[in-house]
Amino acid sequence: MQRCTKSHAVLVATPSRQVWLAAVIACALTMVAAAWSSAAAQSPTKSLPCFEITGHRAFVIVPQKVDVNRPIPWVAYTPCLLGQNLPGAGEDWMFEKFLAAGIAVAGIDAGDTHGNPQSREIFTALYDELITHRGFSAKPCFLARSRGGLFAFNWAAEHPDQVSCIAGIYPVCDLESYPGLEKACRDYSCSGEELAQQLEKHNPVARLAPLAKAQVPLFAIHGDSDTVVPLEKNSGAVALRYRNLGGSMQLIVPQGQGHNFWEGFFQCQELVDFVIQNAK
Repeated sequence: MQRCTKSHAVLVATPSRQVWLAAVIACALTMVAAAWSSAAAQSPTKSLPCFEITGHRAFVIVPQKVDVNRPIPWVAYTPCLLGQNLPGAGEDWMFEKFLAAGIAVAGIDAGDTHGNPQSREIFTALYDELITHRGFSAKPCFLARSRGGLFAFNWAAEHPDQVSCIAGIYPVCDLESYPGLEKACRDYSCSGEELAQQLEKHNPVARLAPLAKAQVPLFAIHGDSDTVVPLEKNSGAVALRYRNLGGSMQLIVPQGQGHNFWEGFFQCQELVDFVIQNAK
């Protein structure tokens, strides 16, 4: 099992009082740095337990205390891009809340492929590993950050009975609005025109019926000033269509917020409560 951290050692010599004093200072600084490093290592995303499945890096963070009499509830984080530091420090607060509630967190680096069919198959390999060999629940919750929405909604639409809920932080739900069909088509092995003709198969906002039928609850927090992933074409459109289909979705719209690192997105108590309630 890999861990994405580094340890440091310091060798000190003391041939004279002057060097001895310098060594004392160096040791003190080293102790401070070590204490900082130790605290950082306790942060869930600073030391991810990594392993490989089908040639792709994955991680699983298991709570210290689990109920051995039931499958382990878990959150599937998307997009898992370990080479791009996703999940990152922004997710620490949420992850700590989930772990404290006895909920594991997992993900697999399927690449930045805008939720294409191949990436969905890669996640299925992780899903099968966790429920077959590690005692995890057969119905994970998805936590979709930004373009992770494309992946989460597409996989869920194809496996609606294997999802507890989907929670999103300004999730991408419409390929046309982001990244645009001319860019996304490269990951779908077709032209932009061909992808436009296949949107019913790949565009989350067009694939909500199976989720509504399975009564999968949805949640999103999405700013009204988001120019990268516009609210009205993504979370707003999903909320409207999902409710018309008979589904349940909670949408929080912070005023004046865009596609940014505002603390309210990543320390949203309503999102955490929603996930914990549905995961357990």
